[in-house]
Amino acid sequence: MARALVLLAAYIIDRIVGDPRWLTHPVVYMGRVIVWLENYIRRLFPREEQLKQAGVLFPVVLVGGSFLLIWMLLELLRLVHPWLAWAVEAWLISTTIATKGLAEAGMGIYRLLKEDKIKEARKALAMVVGRDTHSLNEREISRGAVETVAENIVDAILSPLFYAAIGGAPLAMAYRAANTLDSMVGYKNEKYYNLGWASARFDDIANYIPARLAALTLILVSWVLRLNWRKCAVVILRDARLHPSLNSGFTEAGVAGALGIQLGGTNYYQSVPSHRAKMGDPERPIAPEDIKETVAIMHWTAFFFLLACLGSILFVALLYSI
Repeated sequence: MARALVLLAAYIIDRIVGDPRWLTHPVVYMGRVIVWLENYIRRLFPREEQLKQAGVLFPVVLVGGSFLLIWMLLELLRLVHPWLAWAVEAWLISTTIATKGLAEAGMGIYRLLKEDKIKEARKALAMVVGRDTHSLNEREISRGAVETVAENIVDAILSPLFYAAIGGAPLAMAYRAANTLDSMVGYKNEKYYNLGWASARFDDIANYIPARLAALTLILVSWVLRLNWRKCAVVILRDARLHPSLNSGFTEAGVAGALGIQLGGTNYYQSVPSHRAKMGDPERPIAPEDIKETVAIMHWTAFFFLLACLGSILFVALLYSI
C-alpha cells in the first residue's frame, strides 16, 4: 500500500510542480558524473580498441551507483521516520517523470504556431530536438513537436513509472541514469561508437518491456478518445520496427495511426540530411492541432499506465497477504 501511495504522490507532484527551475534536477548531477567519468576513462584507456571494454564502466558505475546511493539515502531516512522516507521517495520518483515538462514543451510550440509566430516556434522546437529548425515551415514544426512528444512517452514517463512500481525510487533513478547515459554517450558516431555501445544497449534493454506495454496502452487510449484505434494497432504492427530505435517506434507509430498522419521523413542535422523511415499513412497534412492531440494522448496514456502500475502493486500485495 505504501508503494502505491508513494507512486501516486510522485505522479501528482510531477503533474502539478514538474521540474522547478530553482531546484537543480538530479539529471544535472548525473551529467556531471558522466562527463567526469568519460574524461577519466579516456585518460586511463587512451587507445580506441580499449574503449569497447571500458564502455561497460558507464552503466556499472552510474546506473549501479544511482541505485545504491538512493537506496542508502532512503534507508537512513527510515531510521529517522518512515513518513520522511516516503515523502522524499515520492519527490525523487517525480523527478524521473516528465509529464508536465513534456506537455508544456509541446503546448508551447502549439500556442506559438496558433499565433503565427513561426520564428519563435522554430526556436522553441530547437530546445527539445537535435534537428535543424531555422528553415522549417508550420507543417514540419508540427511534425517535429508531435514526434518529440510521442517518442518521449516511453522514456520520459512510462519507463520511470514501470521501474518505480517494481523497485521504488532506487530503481526509477537507476533507469533515469541509464537513459541519461544513452542521451549523452549512446551515439553511433566516431567519438562514441566504442565507448557508448554498452550505454546504448543497456537503455534499449531497459525500455524494451515498457515500450511494448505503451503500445497496448496507446490502443486503449485511442479507443477512449474516439480516435482510430484500429489504425493505431495496424500501424504499430506494420511500422514500429522501421524506427531506428528499438523502442521509440511503438509510440510514434501508434500516434501516427491514431491521428491519421504520417511521421518520419527527412531531417537535417547541422545541414546534413538524415532520412528516417515514414510511419503511418498521410490521410491528411500534419497541422498544429495534432500537437494538442498528441499531448492529450500522452496524458491519458500516462494516466492509464499509472492505474495499471497501481493495480499491479496492490495485486501483488494481496497475494503476499493471503
